Amino acid sequence: MDNREEVREFLTSRRAKITPERAGLPSSSRRRVPGLRRSEVAALADMSVEYYAKLERGNLAGVSPAVLEALARALRLDDAERAHLLHLAQVADGSDALVRPRRRRTRDQWKPHRSLQWTLDAVTAGPAFVRNGRMDVVAANRLARALYSDVYATPGNQANLARFTFLDPASRRFYPDWEQAADVAVAILRTEAGRNPYDKDLHDLVGELSTEGLEMAAEPGLTLTIHTAEPGSSSEEGLRLLATWAATQDADVTRPSRAG
Repeated sequence: MDNREEVREFLTSRRAKITPERAGLPSSSRRRVPGLRRSEVAALADMSVEYYAKLERGNLAGVSPAVLEALARALRLDDAERAHLLHLAQVADGSDALVRPRRRRTRDQWKPHRSLQWTLDAVTAGPAFVRNGRMDVVAANRLARALYSDVYATPGNQANLARFTFLDPASRRFYPDWEQAADVAVAILRTEAGRNPYDKDLHDLVGELSTEGLEMAAEPGLTLTIHTAEPGSSSEEGLRLLATWAATQDADVTRPSRAG
């Protein structure tokens, strides 16, 4: 059934109701319209702006339960509104599959396939890594491991970006704008809590912190991040230097030692 107009009206009206303060985002006096921007909703729901715009145009057919839950949490829907969103998706999809919760894999069960690492290693112009909703870095190319060397330097961080941001003093030096990085981390963890409320690892992480894009379609819940730089910019030159340093480090590790 074509219910795109109803979906469009529902999502735009709910977005207009949410203030930045209520969503936990910095406010600005230069806003031309009430509520959140599309980009802000997309960030809170951990999806691309293009994908959220597609949903807001009324295209809910085939949307997964995880995406609907992330959207409901980003828009701060109450129980009745959440149920209505689910109903709209069911009407658009023409099935009852969305009401059946999907079992989630735990961190210990999921291992990156070799092809994923090959793909990341093929990205040589910039750092590329894959993280899950708890912000564990589950796979990375050489430049990402070099760029985030501070994250890997402390074993207690367990290559977790949220733990690094809030518990490691090095993060204050690492991020040019630590407050923004912290806001993004909180938004991602909130989204994951809505997507998978029974994730014990996530509960443990949030408890530890409290003592305080491009979703991969083949593996829901994982996000691939690639850092790029404008050609000819100082940032591009910095990435070249980082690549040189990383190659030197790799050579030092693999070079056999000589007995004196």
